[in-house]
Amino acid sequence: MNKTPAFGISGWKNSGKTGLTVRLVQELTARGYRISTIKHAHHEFDIDKPGADSFRHREAGAGEVAIVSGTRFAIMHELRGAAEPTLAEILLRMAPCDLVLVEGYKREAIPKIELRRMESKNLEPLAPNDPHVVAIAADHPIEKQALPVFDLDDTTAIADFIVSSIGLSIR
Repeated sequence: MNKTPAFGISGWKNSGKTGLTVRLVQELTARGYRISTIKHAHHEFDIDKPGADSFRHREAGAGEVAIVSGTRFAIMHELRGAAEPTLAEILLRMAPCDLVLVEGYKREAIPKIELRRMESKNLEPLAPNDPHVVAIAADHPIEKQALPVFDLDDTTAIADFIVSSIGLSIR
């Protein structure tokens, strides 16, 4: 069982999830932490190019295809009609690290920061209906809020909060 802590970066479309996740990975790895990420996609995606050998293997019916080189490897798993794996199942497949940042998965029962941007597709707050939201990061003032509130661009303060809230050893 994977005991690596997970922390979510949640919000509506165009709330800045990817930007903050990238900045947090840069900040936390610069501090010496080993960070992994999981990104949830709500649409069909493909990381393989038509015509590539690995694409052809999948198209032929392979359930999993591993691509391995001297610098990286990737394993693609075709669901072939099976249910999408849960976040817990994906976390079990991740290699050990200090922290997994989870982008998306806004309904999962993991501690998360809610992102709010005025340009988001939806401005409805998630925190009032999600007890797992432990902080908010926004590009505009948030009033009358019991949770900690951060400026969306204050990556250092958000990283400090995540490290403290999940109990990572200070590096």
